[in-house]
Amino acid sequence: MNELPRFALLLLVFGLLLGTSVVLSRASERFGLPIALIFLVMGMLAGVDGPGGIEFGDFHLAFRLGTASLVLILFDGGLNTSLAAVRRAALPAGILATVGVAGTALLVALGARLLLNFVWPLALLLGAIVSSTDAAAVFAALRGSGLHLRRRLAATIEVESGINDPMAMLLTTILTANLLTPGEFSAWRAPVEIAMQLAIGVAAGVIIGLTGRRLLGRLRLPVEGLYPVLTLSLAALAFAVPTLLHGSGFLAVYVAGLTLGNGDMPYRAGVFRVHDALAWLSQITMFLLLGLLVNPRDLVPVATIGLVLAMLLAFVARPLVVALCLWPLKFARREVGYIGWVGLRGAVPIILATVPVLAGAPGARGIFNIVFFIVVVNAFVPGATVPWLTRRLRLERAGGGPLPPVLALNSREPLEGQLLSFHVDPALAVAGLAVADVELPEGAAVILVVRGQALLPPAAGLILEPGDHVYIVCRSEDQPLVQLLFGRPDQD
Repeated sequence: MNELPRFALLLLVFGLLLGTSVVLSRASERFGLPIALIFLVMGMLAGVDGPGGIEFGDFHLAFRLGTASLVLILFDGGLNTSLAAVRRAALPAGILATVGVAGTALLVALGARLLLNFVWPLALLLGAIVSSTDAAAVFAALRGSGLHLRRRLAATIEVESGINDPMAMLLTTILTANLLTPGEFSAWRAPVEIAMQLAIGVAAGVIIGLTGRRLLGRLRLPVEGLYPVLTLSLAALAFAVPTLLHGSGFLAVYVAGLTLGNGDMPYRAGVFRVHDALAWLSQITMFLLLGLLVNPRDLVPVATIGLVLAMLLAFVARPLVVALCLWPLKFARREVGYIGWVGLRGAVPIILATVPVLAGAPGARGIFNIVFFIVVVNAFVPGATVPWLTRRLRLERAGGGPLPPVLALNSREPLEGQLLSFHVDPALAVAGLAVADVELPEGAAVILVVRGQALLPPAAGLILEPGDHVYIVCRSEDQPLVQLLFGRPDQD
């Protein structure tokens, strides 16, 4: 009978940590602190060296829960990424997610070898672990901060962060094996293996995504709440199947979410809300757990090493590699500089750092502590500077305005037509016109105007003012004509 109180105590601690982390996340807005850092610090304070005194050192559990969390985060990222964004960013994001990751790993390894006298196997492994940007950190920084970047720029950063984890994981796995059995690493075989795993991941993601779309369209489940359960099962399958086939499960789960999210789906708005909540829960849980895993006293001996490598990564490795990768693609210089600076690291490098620890590789625990220190420093530089730099370089798109209020239709059957939201920019021809004077295509109509905190019915004499959010219903074929008047929809 002692089991129930023990479990209640566990839930009490988890509930307090989770709730306190969410409440303190307000500080990220007020003081410009990255939200991931709040969760990490909460985990460290609850740990053995903090006032919480919780002793936790289960790397196996941390890896498994961290991997599951990353699967949910990547799946949600894919669901919320439009194919239009992927088309805009496919080439630059693809190059950054492969060549860019490998180049960053090599430059960090070179710095660790030349500046800090690391042996080559450990230097290369360290470079691989910190080489990729973190999807959770990037999504939180861009989508959660209200930034409205230029579309190609935002798409490049987000898509890159969603698809570069597989490359980092593959490099980490290969180099960990090389550390355990020196001489097994083959310079020509590694690219072939990486290409094969990425190809299997893409193929599996597309197949599972398309199968899921067909299944969701044909099944008639008894209650709405079962639909997100089904999509959650698809996310699990999208990771598990290609992983068991020696492919990249992380890439597959992102591609599956992308494929599924860009098709018709029953109760679409409700399913998306569930996965958004699951992604945030996963992100918080992952950072709390990883904060518990590290002992702050172990960070002191590696502080100098971690600081040097964090500065090398932020100021040299990432910007230089990005500049070389994007140089032929006609990005503006300030956009190249911005992409190079916004290389946010989060929980993914810490999860990757558990791989050599679990494998029993020599020097792995020291690598883990160094990586954790790099992630914490990265939360400030460049993490805390992202909003300031965006405004400084004037990279917000014109007419972005505040995030629109969400108005969505939740239906079992796909509905004919479109419900579109537009922000009224002062430069638009419709700004200052009465609703009755807006020449919409036949069958299209303004159904709601949101002005500040007020919901305004679209009376004929209502004047559309700059800053309004206008909701319009139209036929799919009339959407281009509506966009001639109002510009791009808020959701695009």
